[in-house]
Amino acid sequence: MIYVSEILNNVVSIVASSAERAGVTCLTLNAKDGIFQRQGGDMKCKCSVTTIFTSTLLGISILGRAVANDISPKVIQVTAKRFVFEPAEITVEKGEPVVLELKSVDVPHGLRIRELNLDVKVGKGATIQAPFTPEALGDFVGHCSVFCGPGHGKMTLIIHVVKKP
Repeated sequence: MIYVSEILNNVVSIVASSAERAGVTCLTLNAKDGIFQRQGGDMKCKCSVTTIFTSTLLGISILGRAVANDISPKVIQVTAKRFVFEPAEITVEKGEPVVLELKSVDVPHGLRIRELNLDVKVGKGATIQAPFTPEALGDFVGHCSVFCGPGHGKMTLIIHVVKKP
């Protein structure tokens, strides 16, 4: 997670180094307070300070939107047991990050869905997390990839990838 104070510190550092590279000597950073101070009163300095201040606000605005739009992955819990996945079908949105939490309650199981680049194994009584971001629309059938008994071949999980509304 990105904190606003980290963003502001980064923006202040960028502005200070940009001002220095641009040769703006009338602008100094008060290290104690983290405040920019203008030295002198010429027009060039006033324009430089205004430009840097405006650029800083624009940068904060853009970074703020990026933080606000930070997408937390959708967590979906799936239980594997002889000879089913529960739920047997799930629906996710294209381009949205997903974390599939796969839990095995009886024997080791696996899940392989080649089209979604998923291939995981989970031990008896264990839970694993399989992060992925679906990039194609459609219905994708996953199969248990660890032999678990006579009904193993019928153990499937269908993931429906749909368009964002």
